[in-house]
Amino acid sequence: MAMDFEEILGKCGDCHRYQYMLLALYGLLMFIVSRQYFAQSVISFVPDHWCYHDQLENRSYAEITAIYAPFKRPSCTRLESINADGSNATASDQPCNRWIYNDDHGFRSMNADLNWVCDEAYKARVGQSLFFVGSMCGTLLFGLLGDRIGRIRAMVLANWCGFLGDAATIFAQSLVTFSASRFVSGLAAEANAYLMYILVLEYVSPTMRSVGLNLTMSVFYCLGMISASWQAVWLGGWRPFMAWSALPQLLVTGFYFLVQESAQWLVTRHDIDGAELRLRRVARFNRREVSEADFELFRQHCKSKESEASSQVSMQRQSRLIDATKFPRLRLRLIYVLVVFSITVLCYNTMSRNVEGLSISPFVMFTLFALTLPPSGIFQTQVQKNLGRKFTSVVSMSATGAMTAATGILLTLWTQPSAMVMVCLLLVSRFGISVITGSTMQISAELIPTCVRSSGLAVIHVTGAAFSFLSPFILHLDTYFRAASSIILCLLLLLSAWICLLLPETRNKKLPMSLAEGDEFGKDERMFDFLRRSQKEDQHDLSAGTNEKLMAE
Repeated sequence: MAMDFEEILGKCGDCHRYQYMLLALYGLLMFIVSRQYFAQSVISFVPDHWCYHDQLENRSYAEITAIYAPFKRPSCTRLESINADGSNATASDQPCNRWIYNDDHGFRSMNADLNWVCDEAYKARVGQSLFFVGSMCGTLLFGLLGDRIGRIRAMVLANWCGFLGDAATIFAQSLVTFSASRFVSGLAAEANAYLMYILVLEYVSPTMRSVGLNLTMSVFYCLGMISASWQAVWLGGWRPFMAWSALPQLLVTGFYFLVQESAQWLVTRHDIDGAELRLRRVARFNRREVSEADFELFRQHCKSKESEASSQVSMQRQSRLIDATKFPRLRLRLIYVLVVFSITVLCYNTMSRNVEGLSISPFVMFTLFALTLPPSGIFQTQVQKNLGRKFTSVVSMSATGAMTAATGILLTLWTQPSAMVMVCLLLVSRFGISVITGSTMQISAELIPTCVRSSGLAVIHVTGAAFSFLSPFILHLDTYFRAASSIILCLLLLLSAWICLLLPETRNKKLPMSLAEGDEFGKDERMFDFLRRSQKEDQHDLSAGTNEKLMAE
């Protein structure tokens, strides 16, 4: 009797010491990734500023604000003269070349340090744009490398790009050097996170996929965001902050010596010896005794699958994402996943950018937004554990969409809501979209076969990033009708929920490894089967193979 990968992994340990070490390292990476990703925003905070004048030297910020209040562009207007009591000031025709900054919590941002404000404010935006361009390029590049040279090597290379880019940013003085360094840093912005996500996903039990991955990500991502905000305040300047953002990324190099390459991926490369070696190391780390007979059954299973693959036109060793188009059900499913993920990323970025006019410190807003992540992770974990991925995605998308539309209509009728009301509404929407993002990421990764999982996730991440360029235009529609963006987001989320109904459930299911397995996955499942399946039935599916094996013994 042959033994497949899930069974041999269960014998080596799929919920033991090695898996907990993986989750700990994943948590460390999420802490590092969140700091590296949001450093881009932290260093670009623009504090309140006014054009410098000698007679403003010893005045308070409140007095300076009152003096500049009559002018249309108080931050960029140069004054000719100011009377003694400050009640009358005249503007100069000369451009402003020196400013007074009211640094938020004493933090001197890059924009303030380099005077990239007013007519030169575009320079910071150019650098930010190239960071996200780099993110798209790096996601695709390292995603493809992840299926060619392995997950670990691609992840380490990606993090070195992040370190070099952030370290080079410290010395940036011009638009060219700043943009180049941010592009290099952006290469690691997405790739390093999802490559480790794939590694953990391919080594843990079905139960730990939901509980461990989502809870670990939400908690450590939250800690990273909060620490980035307040460490910047503690350090007081953007250059030392960038140094503290860059250095921890060197720790990821050590993962190469601690984390085993994906044995699942090695099987799809037909490297059975390499897969067996990694599984033996996992078993030894978990202090599990696995007999040679079990490994021999595993080898027989892999060889039988290899012989089946060799009889087909497309060899699994050479499987590429484009080969998935030859399988009709898998092709359609990947299109569904692509659309759902792109909608989710677009909605996430649109909601994230809609924070203007709150008159609240950006450091405080970062902290508040971060604090929504652990509750959303816990909520998502519990719902997925008891009701499944599909239920979580469909319900969260429908509920968040309806709430978003209701919020937009409410703000149309209530033209001047208080800052507290706006913050509460934003936090609720953040909670909802965080649940959607986590559940979409997980079901997408589980539905893509192992042999093309890295490149598949790379493509959907890049497509999602490309769709995100629409978010400013969606928000701009609010200038014509206040609820326009909210209604559009609602319709997009409802469309995404409907598409999720067409996807199969993945809870407690063996992940597809080959393209053929991906095409057969969920073949006989109907749209609403996930509502009728009980937890008892799911547990039966999960343990059926184990029971049969015990009976045979």
